[in-house]
Amino acid sequence: MDTAANKLQRLPIGTRVVVRYRIPGGLTDALGFLKSIDAHRCTVSTRAGDVDIALADIQAAKSVPPAPERRPPAH
Repeated sequence: MDTAANKLQRLPIGTRVVVRYRIPGGLTDALGFLKSIDAHRCTVSTRAGDVDIALADIQAAKSVPPAPERRPPAH
């Protein structure tokens, strides 16, 4: 069976990803760059810092395009 964690394991390190995973009381997302992955855990580097996620907790995962460029301030 091809799970979300299996799909994530096939992506190269450095890919921008969004990962939905279980936490106590529900689900949350990590959006950032895939920093590392092994047979049990992955690390996503987000704006707030590194997020360590157990592969067993992953509900969905996919690569995402680069963030849009910020607009210059209006004058």
